[in-house]
Amino acid sequence: MANFNFNKIILGGRLTADVELKQTPSGVSVAQFSVAVNRKYSKDSEQQQTDFFNVTAWRSTAEFVAKYFKKGSSICVVGSLQNRTWEDNNGQKRYATDIIADEVSFVDSKNDSQGTETVNTGAYMPEAYTTSQGNFEGVEDDADLPF
Repeated sequence: MANFNFNKIILGGRLTADVELKQTPSGVSVAQFSVAVNRKYSKDSEQQQTDFFNVTAWRSTAEFVAKYFKKGSSICVVGSLQNRTWEDNNGQKRYATDIIADEVSFVDSKNDSQGTETVNTGAYMPEAYTTSQGNFEGVEDDADLPF
């Protein structure tokens, strides 16, 4: 029997605060930040609800986020979930689930963002960001769809 492991998450939201870039004692860049993601809701009378996700980025991805994103910036994060366990000062066992960012990308158009610089740090930047038109054919209504 094959061993199957799959741990991937994709978030699109806004940064809740400016990103602070830090260095480990061995000089590796690390950035921790929170992304606010609105939930879907179906009733017009319901209040929009938001979830907040803690994200950790390492090395060039951390440097990229710290340089080009600030509080309120739209961001797309692709990564994996990681669980942490520790004991607090009162001896209570604590748990946390964090997202480890493998890739980050801009969501706003270049005209909407403050920076005009382009950078290639190995961070994921979808083709939709770099081109204004995709290779999609317009469909007038659902009757034209093959499924």
